[in-house]
Amino acid sequence: MSLLIKNGHIINPATNTEGIFDLLVEGNQVTKIEENIAEEAAEQVLDASGCFVFPGFIDLHVHFRDPGLTHKEDIETGSKAAARGGVTTVVTMPNTKPVADNAEVIRYVHDKAKEVGLTHVLQVGAITKGMQGKELADIEEMIAAGIPAISEDGKSVMDSNLYREAMKIVAKAGIPVLAHCEDINLVDGGVINQGEKSKAMGVKGISNAVENIIAARDIMLAEETGAKLHLCHCSTKETVDLVRDGKAKGIAVSGEVCPHHFTLTDEDIVEGDSNYKMNPPLRSREDVDKLKEGLKEGVMEAISTDHAPHTKEEKVSDFSKAPFGIVGLETSAALTYTELVLGGYLTPMEMAEKMSYNPARILGIDKGDISPNHVADITIFDPRETYEIHGADFVGKSANMPFEGRKVTGRVVATILDGRIVYQKQ
Repeated sequence: MSLLIKNGHIINPATNTEGIFDLLVEGNQVTKIEENIAEEAAEQVLDASGCFVFPGFIDLHVHFRDPGLTHKEDIETGSKAAARGGVTTVVTMPNTKPVADNAEVIRYVHDKAKEVGLTHVLQVGAITKGMQGKELADIEEMIAAGIPAISEDGKSVMDSNLYREAMKIVAKAGIPVLAHCEDINLVDGGVINQGEKSKAMGVKGISNAVENIIAARDIMLAEETGAKLHLCHCSTKETVDLVRDGKAKGIAVSGEVCPHHFTLTDEDIVEGDSNYKMNPPLRSREDVDKLKEGLKEGVMEAISTDHAPHTKEEKVSDFSKAPFGIVGLETSAALTYTELVLGGYLTPMEMAEKMSYNPARILGIDKGDISPNHVADITIFDPRETYEIHGADFVGKSANMPFEGRKVTGRVVATILDGRIVYQKQ
């Protein structure tokens, strides 16, 4: 099968290519990028006039809830949501049921994802058995089964010695640790950011120190062990400084920011609406401004979603009792373009770096590059369209997010996986 993408604005950070070109895909690979390729060269033609042609987005932080919690999301619905959002590779977290702490669960996810065939799914392995923080999982066995990284996402491994041993194992293997930075003892029942809003709502707050203390510890352990460390869903101004300082010391540390953390502040929380409840929480304006500056400066290298589906019933319960988490796969590109590109923080090239090229480099995988002889994972994005976000349009199982009715600019119009069109806007 061959596919010709005509007249698109090609943006490829791997080769610093930017301009109006045609792109030819043959089989599962890009074979040509030239100014004018005859339509007869391909069996299928896509006109991308006025659109950006990006390397397929890579989301380092997703929850597909499969196995065991598939009433919220499963590999098929999650893959559909990814495809609609222009995401061609997702990294799924291990807090499934059972926990992804062994090769059997890893293989189950990978096999099911290949069967669905809508996005590449890379299943992360848990650091400890059952994510209980008491005994290391068989990390070597999971590495052999194809995990891209280890993580205890949803919590931190509070036993620093145990965590250090895990870091030593993955340092030898060359795969990263994806760190959820949260001192569980400091959380103390907090539900939103500690500040004026938590006081006004009469709920316990979560201070910046909850994240900062563990982020600092993890960076120190990465320095000691030589492990590659990636800090998930960074939300505080201090974490930006910690990542910057770690990089300056030559430590292999990177950080991601989620669209909700650079778009909203705790002042935006609507009391009683637990779609605004996520972990880490929405922070202060000062934190948000620092996160955006960190992305602009390249200190924070990736944009990920922490896509965390929950049922409507769970999210309409009491704010203090409702689960943390929002979905993000179907809104991340539009929010990023609207807030950061139109907001003057990133260029389209830098957006592609943060959403594709850098995530591939952090994982050490051969993706995020659409130059010839590379796999044809491609996102076509129309930057001209302005519209409102509505959960009713989502193709995933859940629509728990605080962006209902929000006006954004930019829409994914086609997603190509291994040379096949897996999503096209109708």
